[in-house]
Amino acid sequence: MNKAELVDAMAEGAGISKADSKRALDAFVEATAGALSKGDRVSLVGFGSFSVTHRAERKGRNPQTGKEITIAAKNVIKFKAGADLNSKM
Repeated sequence: MNKAELVDAMAEGAGISKADSKRALDAFVEATAGALSKGDRVSLVGFGSFSVTHRAERKGRNPQTGKEITIAAKNVIKFKAGADLNSKM
């Protein structure tokens, strides 16, 4: 499902216009990104939670040459599915 299909599904499910649905989705994405950039955790009970974790610097290999390289440390976003979402799979 892409963003346009999600907007359509949200509009149909909530009984609102596609424009309102798109604005709601965009607001959710911005609010989530803002919270994660501050290091906060975003938890949606029953759906799951988004959090930021730090990935340490590590060694890797260039697959073309086999030469060892250093992969820089960075922060990554993690998603952990909630129990209700897991039970629907």
